Amino acid sequence: MRLPDLFTTSRGRLAAFFLLYVTEGIPLGFAATAIATQLRRQGVGPAEIGAFVGSFYLPWAFKWAFGPVVDVFASARLGRRRGWILGMQVLMVLTLLSTVLLKLPEQLGLLTAILLVHNVFSATQDVAIDALAVNSLQEHERATGNGMMFAGASIGQMIGGSGALFIAARFGFQSSFFFVAGAIVLVTLLVVLPFKEPADPAWEARRGGGLKAAGREMRDFAMDAFRSFVGTRGAFAGLGMALLPPGALCLGLALQSNLAVELGLNDDQVAWLNLWSTIIGAIGCVIGGVIADRMDRRKALTAYILLMALPVLALAGILQHEGWITAEANLHGLHNAALPFLVGAFWVATLTYQFCNGLMYSTANAIYMDVTNPAVAATQFTAYMAMANLAISYSATWQGIGIEAWGYPRTMLIDALFGMVFLVLLPFTRKRPDSPQGFTDAHASTRARALARALAVMCLVWLPVHAEQSLLGPAQPIAGTLFSLVFVAATLFLLAGGTVLGQEQPALARTARRFALLLLLLLLRDHLGNAPAWLQTVADALFYLLPALAALLLWRLASRPWQTLQAPANRPVAKA
Repeated sequence: MRLPDLFTTSRGRLAAFFLLYVTEGIPLGFAATAIATQLRRQGVGPAEIGAFVGSFYLPWAFKWAFGPVVDVFASARLGRRRGWILGMQVLMVLTLLSTVLLKLPEQLGLLTAILLVHNVFSATQDVAIDALAVNSLQEHERATGNGMMFAGASIGQMIGGSGALFIAARFGFQSSFFFVAGAIVLVTLLVVLPFKEPADPAWEARRGGGLKAAGREMRDFAMDAFRSFVGTRGAFAGLGMALLPPGALCLGLALQSNLAVELGLNDDQVAWLNLWSTIIGAIGCVIGGVIADRMDRRKALTAYILLMALPVLALAGILQHEGWITAEANLHGLHNAALPFLVGAFWVATLTYQFCNGLMYSTANAIYMDVTNPAVAATQFTAYMAMANLAISYSATWQGIGIEAWGYPRTMLIDALFGMVFLVLLPFTRKRPDSPQGFTDAHASTRARALARALAVMCLVWLPVHAEQSLLGPAQPIAGTLFSLVFVAATLFLLAGGTVLGQEQPALARTARRFALLLLLLLLRDHLGNAPAWLQTVADALFYLLPALAALLLWRLASRPWQTLQAPANRPVAKA
């Protein structure tokens, strides 16, 4: 009996996108909850687990780069979007099954690499699913469809996290890999295979562009994204906000998984905690969005971020008072009498935090939509979300390091305080009442120059930091994460800025674009420990030369007038 094509009816489409997003949430829940819990139980340190979890968000931080590839290269027989979704789901299942025989924690590095590739496939699938949603959802279905997709992602994380732990507790941890792979296969069989994607005549007509077409689309993306990010005050502030953690994040990342194991929670208890956290977080998201639509969104978001800090600070204070500072706090059973109280406080703090985090999530995304240029909505909003994933990635990494360097309470305090920096930029997303509509104002060129100068200064700051990095002590890896972000941002600025200035300053623009990718070599600086001595000497020289040259190029770009960014005379100017 042939299964029905869900995309032929309105309810079917909503159900289909819900289920497709379930497959996106499964890998993240499996890695961040199930595998992180198992690794901690096997004695893997918090820093390694933090880096392990943080690495899975990197493909989602750069998924915007997959867009032109998904748009240009596709199979007419399988369907322009369906082919990508089907292919990525098959590859997701194969990569999961390839890890079944790995031995942990001995082969943690190989597991991390395989699951990183797995998440690349998942992020690529997300690009294709979003493109399919734009093309197939009717206008009156889109708001409901987006709500169903977010709910599907939450349920997927619950299946990958709580579901896998429930299975592991009864049949062994290796069985959880088959369970997660089977959940993805089920969606493939029920949704993707029966789907018959309609032909796209416009795409068929321009097929054959190949790499040239992909290059043109990437160039257009760079120019549109650059203009959109610096075009208005609100969009520029959104760029900074997306790179910052929106409030305290520690009770939603690997710190929570580490602490759960050290407080003695078994797999079933961790699974139930993850289950209720997901449900309560989803409820908070809906309630937060409803409230924020009925009052000033910035005031609502400020309140939500302050509320997120309360359970984090309360739990940090309790841990400090009970002497539960480091990962070895209960090594000799000295705090056994306090454990029931600590476990109860941990449950209350985690569930309260997840509700407040849900309040924040829907409202923050609404503000990013407010400052997004509708003409390039997919490009700009996806980039904001990608950078937000990058903030989650580096937060998970530094918190793992912080636990080992400072202990749980101090790491949680720093996380709560650092999350408040987000609020400094929030007022700049507000539009003035008298602002005309538009998405490129008279100050766009000023913002571009300011961003170039800031990146140039940070590249120069790297030189003394690298020379005397031993003085940083435990903060050295955290500084390394910060400068990795600086070098990636400088690379993107040189690529996109060089593209924008292509006609205005052709020689300088060409130099910027050609030099940009060399900066990415700096990301290899921590992976040359076993390299020959001569190569390490050459690399060390480049680690000083490349940032210095980047600073020079960025400063030269900052001195240009950027006339290309000026608002055309016939377009209204926005002051937001």
